[in-house]
Amino acid sequence: MTLIKSISGIRGTIGGTQGDNLTPIDIVKFATAYVRFMSEKHNGKRLTIVVGRDARISGHMVNDIIEGTLTGCGADVINVGLCTTPGTEMAVITHKADGGIIITASHNPKQWNALKLLNERGEFLNDAEGKRVLALAEDENFVFPEVDAIGRVVSCEDFNARHIEQVLALPLVDREAVCARKFKVVVDAVNSVGGVVIPQLLRELGCEVVELNCEPNGQFAHNPEPLPENLTQISEAIVREKADLGVVVDPDVDRLALVCENGDMFGEEYTLVAVADYVLSHTAGNTVSNLSSSRALRDVTEAHGGKYEASAVGEVNVVAKMKETGAVIGGEGNGGVIYPALHYGRDALVGAALFLSFLVKKGMTMTELRRTYPAYFASKNKIELTPAIDVDKVLLEMKERYAGEKVNDIDGVKIDFPENWVHLRKSNTEPIIRIYTEAGSPEEADALAKRIIGEVKEICNL
Repeated sequence: MTLIKSISGIRGTIGGTQGDNLTPIDIVKFATAYVRFMSEKHNGKRLTIVVGRDARISGHMVNDIIEGTLTGCGADVINVGLCTTPGTEMAVITHKADGGIIITASHNPKQWNALKLLNERGEFLNDAEGKRVLALAEDENFVFPEVDAIGRVVSCEDFNARHIEQVLALPLVDREAVCARKFKVVVDAVNSVGGVVIPQLLRELGCEVVELNCEPNGQFAHNPEPLPENLTQISEAIVREKADLGVVVDPDVDRLALVCENGDMFGEEYTLVAVADYVLSHTAGNTVSNLSSSRALRDVTEAHGGKYEASAVGEVNVVAKMKETGAVIGGEGNGGVIYPALHYGRDALVGAALFLSFLVKKGMTMTELRRTYPAYFASKNKIELTPAIDVDKVLLEMKERYAGEKVNDIDGVKIDFPENWVHLRKSNTEPIIRIYTEAGSPEEADALAKRIIGEVKEICNL
């Protein structure tokens, strides 16, 4: 089964059988449910919904179905076309729309696509709202509006340039200083919308840009998740071109990975750490990341006199905790930077512009900057379980075993030891327990993971 329904939307592989894959019928079903929910929320008013998409091969097809469904349900549409996830979020805010649908499967391979659902603030639906959409999708008692009440496409417009302008207007983006430095940057945009916006942003910042995989044709040149094993091409190009750094984004441009001048990974976890270091050096305040993110953000935050807090995994949870604590910067350890001075969404454009402003002010190379941060290493593992195993019971026993340590159970169980940590959480889509560890060396992280995996297997009699 490759159709996954969650509170943040619906994703699946294109084609196949209705209900098991992302078929045209499933797209209509869930787009209709979203309009019904938003109409309930806004007391039946005529809605305006922003629609944007990444460059996936199926994007045109999905877009046309969604646009027709929204108008058929009586909503007006502002279609921003080929647009990043953060750009579509910003379009909702800028146009004062009632919501938005982003057509993207993020880092998933090209056969996948998805509908990501936004509220009137350009943010993902919360848990209760998402569950209501899922419930409405199963309710067929809906009367579509008659001809005089159907919606219309209000505008079809490019929003990417406007998003870039909004990023460059941020006070902490020092456009003049970055332009004067004339960085040479290699960009890998994995053949999606990042190939349109990231080179344009960098050239506006005075950078010389070498483009890799920037044609937005949806034919991903490599696995689109920006992990080290997928980025050998850009590492080689940086060394060959004698570039200052590399910039890598995923297909919808909400994750930012950086590569050093010697071809080494800066580390996805450290994208947020470095940007937070810069923001906190100018703006006193707190930070937030999720429980599975690096301890390095806590260290940097406390060094600046701020307070760090962790949220449950998921962007919507990070945003909620940031609002609760008044965080001035936050995000996730997968390269997702959330800077509320612009908007509450992961934004690789914001991350790149702030990072370059910081790098030029530090007067360091990428490798020199990376050495200024605590060295932490992660190990990410999973245990496959039989459906009969009670995962909640397993997690409860692990929590009780380590009751003497600092334990956080808002999302699975995270055990913070003095020198390292482990986070155990169950998958929402398959019978597995994810086990993430972090320590001062790869060997220590792997050893901790091995020990915890052994204990979980012992509890499960595996």
